[in-house]
Amino acid sequence: MKAVIQEEKTGCGIASVANILGKTYSEMKAIANDIGIFAEDESLWSDTQYVRNMLAKFEVSTSSVEVPFEAWEKLPDLALLSIKHHYEGGKAFWHWVVFKRVDGQGFVLDSASYLPSNVRIDFDDMQPKWFIEVKNLSIDH
Repeated sequence: MKAVIQEEKTGCGIASVANILGKTYSEMKAIANDIGIFAEDESLWSDTQYVRNMLAKFEVSTSSVEVPFEAWEKLPDLALLSIKHHYEGGKAFWHWVVFKRVDGQGFVLDSASYLPSNVRIDFDDMQPKWFIEVKNLSIDH
């Protein structure tokens, strides 16, 4: 398993969707730009609609609400997670990562370029605030 690395400081949402869809960062960035989504827009990591819109372009649906994180074992097999949750000027911000479970084994695809490994199992070091379930993903995307 190899993770897509974000090529811009604020490109975690684009990279996370690329990780879900099996696209490269540059492919996903071009698709995002075509539908009016740009990594430079701080809303990309303070609003969930952008990642939902990118996934919807490929007919991939998501849960309609952000579900509070309770435990790793309670996560669905595929989800977008918000970690590094913080507030700036009264507005919530976070870092997008992807939780995936394959053959019963969970791991996180984290697009941050500074990590020694972008496939993470150091669950105690990540503190998700909530998640969005990713549904009806077919391998055709």
